[in-house]
Amino acid sequence: MKNRVIQRFFRFQIVIAFSIPLLFAGCGGRDGEKKGTPALPVMRVTPGDAAVTTSYSSLLEGKVNVEIRPQVDGTLSRIYVDEGAWVKAGQPLFKIDDRLYREQYNSALASQHAAEASLVVAKLNEEKLVPLVKNSVVSDIQLKTARASRQAAQASVEQARAAARSAQVNVDYSTVKAPVSGYIGRIPFRMGSLVTKNQSQSLTQLSDVSEIYAYFSMSEIDFMQFRNRYPGSTIQEKLRQVAPVSLVMADGTVFGSKGAVDTISGEFDQATGSVRIRAVFPNPEGLLRSGNTGKVVLESIYHNVLLVPQAATVELQDKVFVFLLGSGNRVKKQAITVTGKSGNNYIVGSGLKAGETIVTAGTEKLPDGTVIKPLSAAPAAAAAKE
Repeated sequence: MKNRVIQRFFRFQIVIAFSIPLLFAGCGGRDGEKKGTPALPVMRVTPGDAAVTTSYSSLLEGKVNVEIRPQVDGTLSRIYVDEGAWVKAGQPLFKIDDRLYREQYNSALASQHAAEASLVVAKLNEEKLVPLVKNSVVSDIQLKTARASRQAAQASVEQARAAARSAQVNVDYSTVKAPVSGYIGRIPFRMGSLVTKNQSQSLTQLSDVSEIYAYFSMSEIDFMQFRNRYPGSTIQEKLRQVAPVSLVMADGTVFGSKGAVDTISGEFDQATGSVRIRAVFPNPEGLLRSGNTGKVVLESIYHNVLLVPQAATVELQDKVFVFLLGSGNRVKKQAITVTGKSGNNYIVGSGLKAGETIVTAGTEKLPDGTVIKPLSAAPAAAAAKE
């Protein structure tokens, strides 16, 4: 029995003697893995198609924005509409006290009637002298004098009619009507307010928002790229090739109807170095109003371009770098030029070639020339779709 206990004790000591080196060997193996070759994911860059969206801050205006101003002086006797109301072209908006202008019209009309009566008398005198001159009863000079009087009376009639029409215009101006259909803006005046035709403040503003103009600016470089992206010999031909654009409203929602870029300003703003561009959106329900803001989103399709994930790049001093996988799995820091963004990917202009492999993660503190263990090799175009 004693011998068996001694044998078990020696066996236990042997097991411990073999286990302790193995334990230290295992710990040394894990430390060796930490200090060894890093395993990093990679992917192969292949050509593909990319959709690029670019947004520009914009100011919205109605198709027609008209300042309604008085054409005659007087006090407001009636206001027919309220702020925000939709009115039709020709609908009365304001009424200016017209009593003075009606009296002026009546006076001008009376002068017209008097002139017309004088013309009738002058014609009768001329007609009466015609046979007398033919029969040599009176001299020819009397007929010429009568004819001149008739012409003067005719001129007086025309002058009186013009004065009456002018007075009628003032009467008509006393009723301010809508020149176009649209929505009424703010009305700063009230009944009884004195208004004049030379005042600086308008009665209100009328906006036709059946179509909305979204104005945005594009830098000179962006405009040159935009211009070269589409076929055509003139700007208008190029604009017809631009895909329909979207409008993101101030709350982040996308407006329900697509728009079209239709005009580009004829000159650049020297102060900002940008050109003004207009996009038109249909707005039949009047959801958009003048003064709204938003973002015009332009979408462009690039064919046969190289895409790299943004996460695979490192930015340093306004330059973008990727890590190329070379021979012996050694990485090389490579600068690239970026021509646009497509989702979470950069469109590469130069610095990469199709078929090259790049590191896609763990590049933030990766030294140039490091030997790595590639984990996978997937085409960049396929990764972009994922």
